[in-house]
Amino acid sequence: MPRLSPGTVLDRLAPGPGRASRITHTEHLPPREGRHAVWPDRIRPEVIAAVQAGGVEHPWVHQARAAEHALDGESVVVATGTASGKSLAYLVPVLTALLDGSEAPNGRGATTLYLAPTKALAADQCRSVKELSQPLGNAVRPAVYDGDTPFEEREWIRQYANYVLTNPDMLHRGILPSHARWSSFLKSLKYVVIDECHTYRGVFGSHVAHVLRRLRRLCARYGASPVFLLASATAADPAVAAGRLTGLPVVEVADDASPRGELVFALWEPPLTEMVGEKGAPVRRTATAETADLLTDLTVQGVRTVAFVRSRRGAELIAVIAQERLAEVDRSLARRVAAYRGGYLPEERRALEQALHSGELLGLAATTALELGIDVSGLDAVLIAGYPGTRASLWQQAGRAGRSGQGALAVLVARDDPLDTFLVHHPEALFDRPVESTVLDPDNPYVLAPHLCAAAAELPLTDDDLPLFGPEAAGLLPQLEAAKLLRRRTKAWHWTRRERAADLADIRGEGGRPVQVVEAGTGRLLGTVDAGASHTTVHEGAVHLHQGRTYLVRSLDLEDSVALVEQADPPYSTVARDTTSISVLETDVEIPWGQGRLCYGSVEVTNQVVSFLRRRVITGEVLGESKLDLPPRTLRTRAVWWTVTEDQLDAARIGPEILGGALHAAEHASIGMLPLFATCDRWDIGGVSVPLHPDTLLPTVFVYDGHPGGAGFAERAFHTARAWLTATRQAIASCECDAGCPSCIQSPKCGNGNDPLHKRGAVRLLTELLREAPQEKPDPEREPEAGAGSGPAPERGARTAPGEAVGTVPRPQGPPVP
Repeated sequence: MPRLSPGTVLDRLAPGPGRASRITHTEHLPPREGRHAVWPDRIRPEVIAAVQAGGVEHPWVHQARAAEHALDGESVVVATGTASGKSLAYLVPVLTALLDGSEAPNGRGATTLYLAPTKALAADQCRSVKELSQPLGNAVRPAVYDGDTPFEEREWIRQYANYVLTNPDMLHRGILPSHARWSSFLKSLKYVVIDECHTYRGVFGSHVAHVLRRLRRLCARYGASPVFLLASATAADPAVAAGRLTGLPVVEVADDASPRGELVFALWEPPLTEMVGEKGAPVRRTATAETADLLTDLTVQGVRTVAFVRSRRGAELIAVIAQERLAEVDRSLARRVAAYRGGYLPEERRALEQALHSGELLGLAATTALELGIDVSGLDAVLIAGYPGTRASLWQQAGRAGRSGQGALAVLVARDDPLDTFLVHHPEALFDRPVESTVLDPDNPYVLAPHLCAAAAELPLTDDDLPLFGPEAAGLLPQLEAAKLLRRRTKAWHWTRRERAADLADIRGEGGRPVQVVEAGTGRLLGTVDAGASHTTVHEGAVHLHQGRTYLVRSLDLEDSVALVEQADPPYSTVARDTTSISVLETDVEIPWGQGRLCYGSVEVTNQVVSFLRRRVITGEVLGESKLDLPPRTLRTRAVWWTVTEDQLDAARIGPEILGGALHAAEHASIGMLPLFATCDRWDIGGVSVPLHPDTLLPTVFVYDGHPGGAGFAERAFHTARAWLTATRQAIASCECDAGCPSCIQSPKCGNGNDPLHKRGAVRLLTELLREAPQEKPDPEREPEAGAGSGPAPERGARTAPGEAVGTVPRPQGPPVP
């Protein structure tokens, strides 16, 4: 079947006025010519010959520049677009070093450590390295070392592999604590490659920053000082973020010289249905159902497509719906669509990756596990079911298509929430603004403390080591000694416990041991669920999807971390409800906003899942509610909050009868809009609104980071509060509904069932709050300086316009370690 142009594919998706009206905007990015260079003369000719045999005659300018920095011993970050050849930019100097090392008369020769955020990406890169290095013979010995690696292979990898591909989790829990067994590898470590480094943000990024500092410390112990080579999607200030991640000076290469095929990017808003939702609000068709329809249509056309979905459940649902509809057209087509997500067993993931590579699969509904760099050449289209949280991720996902240089179609299907609705009607917020800076905070004591313990367990921690871990390290050591985790002997701090210190640091922020999902009748392990999500996703009575099959959770054993399930076919999905309270521990900064106040500081949040709703899958209609008996969880974190006075309420015409609803509506909308201003996801943050809070003695709205110790998101909100809350007010005021709907003030994760809410009160309240808001300093993300990272390309194409606390919480995390 001949390849269709992306414009033709889009036209076929939107025949007739019913579908065409769903496209709110089309952005056209024209093709771009590439700019060639020559490899540095220090690259081995055998390596250049291998690259040329692989089809690359000459490098792009950014590849040659990055290789030059690596050869000079300078750590470098390559921050260019998807499919711009970042892998080759670091592989060429790495292969040269491995080839040089193989000729050394004594010793193992140079080694390289490659880190990827996912197992799938590491496995994919290992395949690529083996193919590229085949002409080099035994000089390059790549191997994947992760949780799926058979134990009989691990000793060979430790002793003989010179290009080890792993992930931060395995480095943290497996390699660093056993460094003595890795001594020959570490003392020869020449390069550390950190792929997709823009994903290391928030709490996860802060943890990885300390894992890398521990690695550098052990390398120094064995006499090595590796050069760090980082690859990132287009980002603002990539050198600053890479330096914060590694703790080293990093050179930036951000001028993308690769060619690019035409990209047609459509914004798509699902239509309103005839259903009436909560409080009489109109119900828009779900992004899940709409994306399933589009995936079905594209598959029928023979268009190879990946649909990115934010949740594991969403990926399963889209695949199931598409399979059912394809079976009505042609049963053989139904087998060419599948789901791909975390939690699958290793053999299931590998089979799906192979089927996608071979073209056996035409359509795949995937979580972000497939976003991160897996080379899927030949894709024609990408569907994005809901804004992924950052512009960097949006362009990364869109870039999965067109990787062979052909034209590509990307479609963002809006969810029914304030941010997605705002974006599909304000395309300039996506296409005229640069991508975000990466936010991480290695000085977070909740992150730093367990890594100091892990470092001390690896090698006794001396005063000379402390500058490596930042200015907060020295102050934490007495606290760790008081907790009987460390003990000072002579001039060093020692780990005192029998258990593994590395187990103290949960680097993914998942809140503990994953919950195993087990089929009750057979005892078969279906997969796992993150501990932090278990209360809301595998509670008793929850509907659980796995590989297209539906299960009901019979029981959840939190002590043994096991959820027993049985296969069923209920006509509904389940949504957990919870309650939240918040207390102020310390106010770091407080500024006047007219009569009100804007504050930033430390808070403690207490959350408990109390019930769950049963909803029809397509319409969201509530069928019933069941109570749950689960323990509460506490979270100490960072928050931004604002207060209003009685006079401001009078000026806004807000009486006691609507105050709770106005605050609650403003809280929901502000959470929904924050990802536009901070590098976060809606599920990374939570909020609470209170008509009279005991700590402030005023009506107060809190927005907080959903991770112990904070993740930098609330701080970002504090510094951009005027722009953030102005956009929030605009999103509510411009919505066409009468009394509030999911497009403006209703939240999909509200623990109070979106009650109370008052749309007009929220608009008046925010108008009054912003009336006397102080002017902010220029926001570097909104007004980038020369040289700052920007969107995927500088050129632009044609546009086609067609009384109680109520809270919204993210997945709660466990208590801090110390």
